[in-house]
Amino acid sequence: MLEIAVDAGVARVTLSRPDVRNAFNAELIAQLHAAFEKLGADERVRVIVLAGAGKAFCGGADISWMRASLELTYEANVADAAAMSRMFRAIDRTPKLVIGRVQGAALGGGAGLAAVCDVVVAADDALFGFTETKLGILPAVISPFVLAKIGHSHARALALTGERFAARRALAIGLVHELASPVALDDAVARIAGEIASASPSAVARTKALFATVRERTYDATLDLTASAIAEQRTSPEGQDGLRAFLEKRRPAWHGATQPH
Repeated sequence: MLEIAVDAGVARVTLSRPDVRNAFNAELIAQLHAAFEKLGADERVRVIVLAGAGKAFCGGADISWMRASLELTYEANVADAAAMSRMFRAIDRTPKLVIGRVQGAALGGGAGLAAVCDVVVAADDALFGFTETKLGILPAVISPFVLAKIGHSHARALALTGERFAARRALAIGLVHELASPVALDDAVARIAGEIASASPSAVARTKALFATVRERTYDATLDLTASAIAEQRTSPEGQDGLRAFLEKRRPAWHGATQPH
């Protein structure tokens, strides 16, 4: 259901339910949550590539899982949704760079997965959609992440209609960061993953955490936070080594310690 492989600093997490377009069910949600918590704490891992097996990235919710939800109580539905929300949060807040590799379709919760990736590379023929309203339900669980990624205006336009939209529109609104032909998709992912070898692991982790915190606060509330954050990093071992390496025209200790490919 979920395949995980780690090689040379890159963890590849693959949704492996191709017969149902890698759709979510309770088991897959639990496995994804556990995988990202574990990989986030693994010092060997610098990059996590999130992919889908087969023709689609993720088609949203599994039909059998949705059918079963019809029999759940209100309280059980709340618990089910909360588990999914915590899974998205675990991906969003992992201290590692997360690259989404999207092909085929990313619909409903699949588009939500794209929203919690740091960088999304999509096939130029991929389709996206926040399609929940077409089913009479809401894009509720993914809404905090979608709003943060594409903004209120685009989120309203796309979530209210539930329309499917092309990869080029996803690129224009910031849900996707780069397009590639289907045959060049892996090369594009590898190139972006390779950039992390020259970035400080602690700086990457702290930047992700800082951006998440700053996004949720006013400027006045972030003044002390941002000043102390840069001061802490400048005086940290990696901050000191990075600045000295730049001045001395040499590579810092972490450069090339892993070689993502």
